[in-house]
Amino acid sequence: MRRIEDFKRAREALSRLTPVASFAVSSALAGRLEKMFGTANPEQAVKSIINQVRDRGDAAIINLTAQIDGVKLEAIEVPKREISDARRKMDGELLSALKLAADRIKAFHEKQKDNVCRELAADGAGQFTRPLEKVGIYVPGGTASYLSTVLMTAVPARVAGVKEVIMATPPGKDGAVPEATLAAADIAGVDRVFKMGGAQAIAALAYGTESVPRVDKIFGPGNIFVVLAKKLVFGAVAIDGLQGPSEVMIIADETAKAEYCAADLLAQAEHDVLASVILVTTSRALAGEVERELAKQLKGLSRQAIINESLKKGVIVLVDSIDQAVELANRYAPEHLCLMVKDADKYLKKINNAGCVLVGDYATVVLGDYIAGPSHVLPTGGTARFSSSLNITDFIKFINTVNIDEAGLKRLGESVIKLAKAEGLDAHARAVARRLPRS
Repeated sequence: MRRIEDFKRAREALSRLTPVASFAVSSALAGRLEKMFGTANPEQAVKSIINQVRDRGDAAIINLTAQIDGVKLEAIEVPKREISDARRKMDGELLSALKLAADRIKAFHEKQKDNVCRELAADGAGQFTRPLEKVGIYVPGGTASYLSTVLMTAVPARVAGVKEVIMATPPGKDGAVPEATLAAADIAGVDRVFKMGGAQAIAALAYGTESVPRVDKIFGPGNIFVVLAKKLVFGAVAIDGLQGPSEVMIIADETAKAEYCAADLLAQAEHDVLASVILVTTSRALAGEVERELAKQLKGLSRQAIINESLKKGVIVLVDSIDQAVELANRYAPEHLCLMVKDADKYLKKINNAGCVLVGDYATVVLGDYIAGPSHVLPTGGTARFSSSLNITDFIKFINTVNIDEAGLKRLGESVIKLAKAEGLDAHARAVARRLPRS
């Protein structure tokens, strides 16, 4: 990790100048894209994939899965019996952990639903909510199995009252979905599971195929191709956001424990070579201790190659005060923000831009990833400036109502007529005037 000790340089380094979907493409990947799709541009390749799925449906998914992932599929959908069997076969302790996580996620979102989904009525106007009818959740695969993402997307959907939850996830090299992922789907109440990943999965959920139903909204994180596909299908379908590689920023003072800081940096770095890990501290001594802890704790980890690539891009920033650190955090708008400082609650009030704030030494990001309760699907790439973490409101619609009686129209009508005429809309004005008593 490189160090920055000048506040002005830190402000520049932590400014989000790159669009959310603009990630570097290796020469090897560019070569593969050129060979497969006749272009080294990821967005052009994704457009080609989307068009193939729209035109050829299931056949395109099967062909693209063989072409891109090297997996030959006989069928796209996972049989329901295979899903229920996976739950029965699961190790008892892991099953208990999944159930505990699901229960906590459900309880958190039920409390939020109680606060949000209330009918409003005030002076002739009102509002009520309705859940979306059908949603798609994308669960990444490939370098890791993200069974937690199943819970973090499907459980809030069920709490919101969504009628049908469709899941897409890439198959393994054996053409199967990991049993733990299927068990999580069963616990979370997923209705149907499809073996498809990448841009082709997003296209199938957006437009539908012979087997895959078209959904109203797509949820869940993924790689650059998933992000680009979500961006391109938006409008034909709603999306939850454009979640990119994982991010963590730790704000720490001299009271923080170096081993905890290093452990959280490593935990996020192991997600992806593009993961972003940042430590902002007022303590030069702590910075040095964290560097030593990173080297020590890295030994023996199974994903060292990925972690090392992430750490190369990581940053340690030395600042004069926690207020300066908070300013950098609000500027960067990280996915995860850890406050490992004295009087953390005092500084929590000053945080305006973050996906999730972890307060104190014991609130590791990993708790939020799995079991704390709020969804771990969070805004990345600086979009926490204007986006929220996945929550109940993502799965519901707010529908307004107007219920005016004759007395109400008499009270408001003349003002409406004046406003309509000021806009040059005579028919608008007349629609009100015809309802008013004629003198």
